[in-house]
Amino acid sequence: MKKILGWLHLWLGIASGIVVLIVALTGSLLVFEEELEHTFHSSFFYVAAPAHVNRLPLDQLVTTVQEKYSGYKTANMKIEPAGNRSIIFLLQKNKANQLYIAVNPYTGHIIEAMPASRRFFTIVLQLHRYLCMGAVGKAITGISCAIFVFLTLSGLILWWPKRNNRKQRFRVKWKASFKRLNWDLHAVFGFYIHLVLLAISLTGLVWSYQWVNGLLFYTFNGGFKAEKVTPPPSIARQGSGYFEKIYRTTNETLVYDGPVTITYGNDSLAITAFKNNIAASTANTYDFLYFEAGTGNLLKKRLHKDESAGMKARRLVYPIHTGSIFGWPTRIIALISALVAASLPVTGLLIYLGRKKKQPIVAKKRVLA
Repeated sequence: MKKILGWLHLWLGIASGIVVLIVALTGSLLVFEEELEHTFHSSFFYVAAPAHVNRLPLDQLVTTVQEKYSGYKTANMKIEPAGNRSIIFLLQKNKANQLYIAVNPYTGHIIEAMPASRRFFTIVLQLHRYLCMGAVGKAITGISCAIFVFLTLSGLILWWPKRNNRKQRFRVKWKASFKRLNWDLHAVFGFYIHLVLLAISLTGLVWSYQWVNGLLFYTFNGGFKAEKVTPPPSIARQGSGYFEKIYRTTNETLVYDGPVTITYGNDSLAITAFKNNIAASTANTYDFLYFEAGTGNLLKKRLHKDESAGMKARRLVYPIHTGSIFGWPTRIIALISALVAASLPVTGLLIYLGRKKKQPIVAKKRVLA
């Protein structure tokens, strides 16, 4: 059985190695996406907060953006609670034509407009999920992710030591030969992070395959049908000043700290305001409120505490996959694991090449004998 597993582990690893390397390296960048982007592009996200000056009404900022970019229809804006943050708009004509806009909330000045296709982390995400190849890339990464689940489990079985060999399987011999050191880096490091890699790859399958997503809901809800989250229908009414009212009502209803995102632009659906509960025990905890366009009247609440078990589990998929589930400690673990995962195809290939070089020597000795 170990010989069969070893053969499958080798050739499936070689087949998926390049994809695993790309996905792991891009994933390591995405773990700290927000921090990296805010550091290297701080002018987009931060403004000088003047003393004793209030923020301009949101409706004025929305009007400024709409007049400047009238060709874009649906949009959302993200308002951070900190006073030194710009308001970020995301405008969209279609999925291929999106525009990020940073606005100074005190002056109404448009700081910068950046096409989503040119944003560094949009490109990184496209590589991570689709290899920048669209549907074909999604199929390739999906298959590679499934293979990686098998590689993680088969690698654990191949690593599993015999009783008299346990001690050396748990540590890396840094002073050993290159061949032995390379094997330790592959096997020992792989063992220590195998649970993390298994969690990351299994959650990755949720995005790759609809049936995996359905299986998640079946496990927690008893049915394969995934819940669709859509705003309630609402006919837009003529009015003004309602965006500021929506923001104020959202913060009065959801009293915890956190950024608020308001989605608007569809005349047949209610305006959605959702707030990120940054004080929650796990990441990706949101509450949703729905408002009537034109009046800002609250139509419906969808709170996290009232969600089904399946939906709560589905919301945990992203923070588990990115390591953000419990904040910095798990994100650091995810970063280390992603870097080790990126090294596994390299060390695995070196193990294979080392064995391949050894075969002719053995064959030559047999001929001489």
